[in-house]
Amino acid sequence: MDSLLDFFTAPYTTAAPSDIVLELTGAVFGIISVLFAKREHIWVYPTGLVSTGIYTFVCFQFALYGDLLINVYYTLMSVYGWVVWSKNSGGNPLSISRCDAKDWRKVALIFVSTSILVTAVYCYSGRFHQMTDYFDTLTTGIFFAGMWLMANKKLENWRFWMVGNAISIPLYFVKGLGFTGVQFAVFFFLAYQGQQQWKARLDQKLQGA
Repeated sequence: MDSLLDFFTAPYTTAAPSDIVLELTGAVFGIISVLFAKREHIWVYPTGLVSTGIYTFVCFQFALYGDLLINVYYTLMSVYGWVVWSKNSGGNPLSISRCDAKDWRKVALIFVSTSILVTAVYCYSGRFHQMTDYFDTLTTGIFFAGMWLMANKKLENWRFWMVGNAISIPLYFVKGLGFTGVQFAVFFFLAYQGQQQWKARLDQKLQGA
């Protein structure tokens, strides 16, 4: 038990208190954002912007360029999602739906192009010398696709979050960001619950159609 605690706390022994507070604050706002997403509430985006803004700074400090790109993209997509969720089309707000063939082509394009971009950034900066860099490339593509799906209220977004979160839990512990690793563990269970809730709403909508 002590060794597990040491594994979690060791990276923080040399960290400045302000850095610890920043990471913890970003994690808390990230969890709050997902709670709003589960409820299909537009506050998912302003709370998410606080979290992604903090994590952009944290990732820059730790030279986690793949994660930095994720959070920059999250910030941009949060603005996009905020606009899309706020806009009414013919008096009707955007509603939950499933992906069609066109959506899946867009998802594939986002995943592949993102993976290529992160690979190029890491090669340019002399990375790819440790296993976490390869996982960064994978999770960045997964999360980019998931964020686009969520902004467009596609039910499948939760599957992408669950896969990406499952990979990220041990990944962030290895990187020395224990609070973030715990955050992703919480994210995983919230994503599962979010999928169930959104599916129930979609089924109810289809039954009433």
